Parts: sequence; structure tokens; C-alpha cells
Amino acid sequence: MTDVSAPGGPDASPGGSGTARRRGRPPRTESAGTRDRILDAAREEFSERGYEKTSVRGIAKSAGVDSALVHHYFGTKEQVFEAAVEVAFAPALKGRDAVLDAPVEEVGERMTRMIFGLWENPVTRTPLLAIVRSAVNNEAAAGVFRRLVAGQLLRRIAGQLDLPDAELRAELAAAQLVGIAMIRYVIKMEPLASADPEQIVRRVAPVVQGHLTGP
Repeated sequence: MTDVSAPGGPDASPGGSGTARRRGRPPRTESAGTRDRILDAAREEFSERGYEKTSVRGIAKSAGVDSALVHHYFGTKEQVFEAAVEVAFAPALKGRDAVLDAPVEEVGERMTRMIFGLWENPVTRTPLLAIVRSAVNNEAAAGVFRRLVAGQLLRRIAGQLDLPDAELRAELAAAQLVGIAMIRYVIKMEPLASADPEQIVRRVAPVVQGHLTGP
């Protein structure tokens, strides 16, 4: 079969029956699917290998594309990671409004349920594991994590508290939830790893609420 993208191929000449396909940028009809495939591969690579051991070439190989396409859609490895983080946190950002719309005395429970709902869902758990493992071991990954979580979630929650130390309170609440998630889902320490999620929410939500609005 003749490569239609090669010079001298049947579609390269003015008289060819079709339009010559340019190398590099894919047609628009392929763009969305290719981008999603790269992001899926990136999440898997970051989850399995962590940030340090993941490479753009490895992501490209896993996605079945050339490395140039990864750079075309996302740029550097850090930018690929940031895009993967944004996709992983999209459900949290959607659920954020339910937290922000709650009466201030219910924010702790809603925040706790939202975060553990994401961890309990197998679809969102894998990218979250990739994010946490990478952020713990690499400053660039940690910076991406901080920018997204602080900018998109914690500052918005802090803005609802109307307290002078609201940002510190929101970060303490987040630290409580991230710490428990690390022990339950990453370290898998028993009996917490096997505890009923509803039991965890009942015990943790008042503590989170205390961080947010307590004395």
C-alpha cells in the first residue's frame, strides 16, 4: 500500500483524487479522541510509575502515538501532568458547588462526603492515586497539585467561612481528609483500609467541620 503522506504519493500531486495529509497535526476529527487517549495513558503511567519515572515517550508509547503529538497537545511532562490532574479533579470541582451552597454548619460533612466519594469510585480513584503519589515524591508535581487544589477548591471554601483565618482552616480540613485518604487508599493500613465508608464519614465529618468553623 502506498503512503499517501509521502512525497510523490497519489494524493500529493495536483491531479490526485484526494487532499494530501499534512504531517504533524492530526485532522480535527481525530483530535479529541487522540487527546483523550493520551490523557488516559498519562494517568495510568503516573499512577503506576509516579512522576519521576514517567516520561513523555512512555506516555506516547502507551497511547500508541508519536511523542511529538504529546508535545503538540500538552507541551512538557509537567503540563501533561497538570492536564491529567485537572481531568481527575473535574468531578470534585463539579461537586464543589454542592459544598459551597450548603449552610456553613453542613460544609464539613458535604466536603467529607465529596472527597471520599471520589476515592471510593474506581473511575476517579486511579487518577487520584497518580496525583497523590507523584505529589509526594516530586516538587513539580506537588506544585501542580497545590495550584489546582488551592486555587479551585480551598480558596472557594475559605471564602464561604467569613473568618480571619479562613484559608488556614480550609487547609487544615483538607489535610485531615488527605491524610486519611493516604492511609486508607495508598498505604492501606488496617482496619481503616477495610472500614465502611459511611462509618468513616460519620467520624471524620465533625472533625472537618471543627477545623472549618470551630473555635
